[in-house]
Amino acid sequence: MAERHPLFMPLVLVGGLIFGFGLGFSHMARPDVVLDFLQFEDFGLVFVMFGGSALVGVTYFLAPRLLGRALLTGDTFDRRLKSFDRNVLIGGGIFGVGWGLSGICPGAAYASLGVGNVTILWAIAGMFAGAYLQGYWRS
Repeated sequence: MAERHPLFMPLVLVGGLIFGFGLGFSHMARPDVVLDFLQFEDFGLVFVMFGGSALVGVTYFLAPRLLGRALLTGDTFDRRLKSFDRNVLIGGGIFGVGWGLSGICPGAAYASLGVGNVTILWAIAGMFAGAYLQGYWRS
């Protein structure tokens, strides 16, 4: 790995702040809104996800062609393919069930704390416990 630019960590922080603000502003950090979306009652989050996906898609298409290397790390743009295997399928299913039961995904859980949803700490504790148990089981 190449030497990191001195602004790497501050820009990661700024990016996280913008992401968290966007989650809060779009109400994606509110479990009731997410559950309404998952139950096909409110389609507002489709526009939030489409906007983010479109921006990332354009960036992934243009950045390697225009820049050649990542600005802050100097790394080359490479695709990292993960094989579609049983672990991906089972892990995705477990993640989906947890998302459907709690109405929150990991990124939005932290943003949910920022909008005053203290009860989300139960879901965050569950995420940490699940990740710990999976790591323990795999090792």
